[in-house]
This record gives sequence, C-alpha cells and structure tokens, in this order.
Amino acid sequence: MFMEWLALLNANVHMTSLLWLFPIIFMFHDFEEIITIEQWIKVHGTRVQSSLPPFARKLYQPSFQMNTLQFAKDVLGVFIVIVTVTSLAVFFSFYIPFIAALHLFFLHVFTHTFQSIYFRIYAPGVVTSLLLVLPYSLYAYYRMLTDHIVEPRDLLWGLILLFIVLPPALLLLLQGRKRYVSTQSKL
Repeated sequence: MFMEWLALLNANVHMTSLLWLFPIIFMFHDFEEIITIEQWIKVHGTRVQSSLPPFARKLYQPSFQMNTLQFAKDVLGVFIVIVTVTSLAVFFSFYIPFIAALHLFFLHVFTHTFQSIYFRIYAPGVVTSLLLVLPYSLYAYYRMLTDHIVEPRDLLWGLILLFIVLPPALLLLLQGRKRYVSTQSKL
C-alpha cells in the first residue's frame, strides 16, 4: 500500500513542484507559529526560560519578549532566504543551498517535538512539523536522491554549509531581537 502511494506521488509530483512546495510548507508551518507564539510566551515563557542554563537564558531572553509582529518579521527574513535557495535550485540547478535549508527544516521538526515532550506542553509549530514538515522533508530527500538530482555527498555538503551559515545567522537573528526589545523599552 505504501509503495503504491509512493509510486502515485512519484508519477504525479514534478520535481519543480516538489521544490516549490518548500516555501509553501514553510509558510503553513510558520503560520502556526505566528498565530500562537505571543500567547504561548505569555503563558509558558517564564517557565521555559527559567529551565534554560544561564548562558542560554541570557542569549534567548529577547526571544521571550517579542510580539507577533516581531516574530512575523523574522519569519519574513527566513522566507526570503527559502525562496532564494529554492529559486537557485529550480532555475540554476544549484542544490547545495536548498539542501542546507532542507536540513535545517528537517532538524527543526525535532526541536518542536523535543520541546513538547520535555516541557509536556504544546510547542508552537509542533503540529505542522509532524504533519507537514517531516513528511515533506523525507519525501524531498527521497525524490532528490532517487531521481539523481543530488548525490549522497551533496547531502554532506549541504550539512557543511548549514554548519557554516547557521551560527552567524542565528546570532544576527538574536541581535535583531535584542535591538527590537531595547527599542521597544525606550518608547
């Protein structure tokens, strides 16, 4: 049954469509986060923040003070990156940045799942992570490999790129949140 369903997907989902599904799935996932994050922070933020080690508490503190608008601005920035790497893959067959972003998207599923299990609460994004992001990511990896769009070594190169780009990108994101919080406190 599963193999028949997979064969049906393979026959009816063109690779270009599969690639463009990435920004679409990302937005469905982030809509869940956008509409729930501010209230979730109000209800659970203090408990979650107090459970962090001191260095992480200080680093992520501005994230626990942001509102829906600030979070949506962060999402817009990430969305622009995802559309860019998808465009590079679709129009120029340059897949490594797409794979790096797909790796992060896939790993992000486990962040939400871990948060929900560890804190025994709903974590914003966990529903779409499990229902949309996980199946999409797995199928995208499968199709890109079986259609020989990428090779296993490309997955490794994507992981290396992710490890190079993610730390400075995360620091920029957190600095932006810190600036936003300090600006709001002066108003």
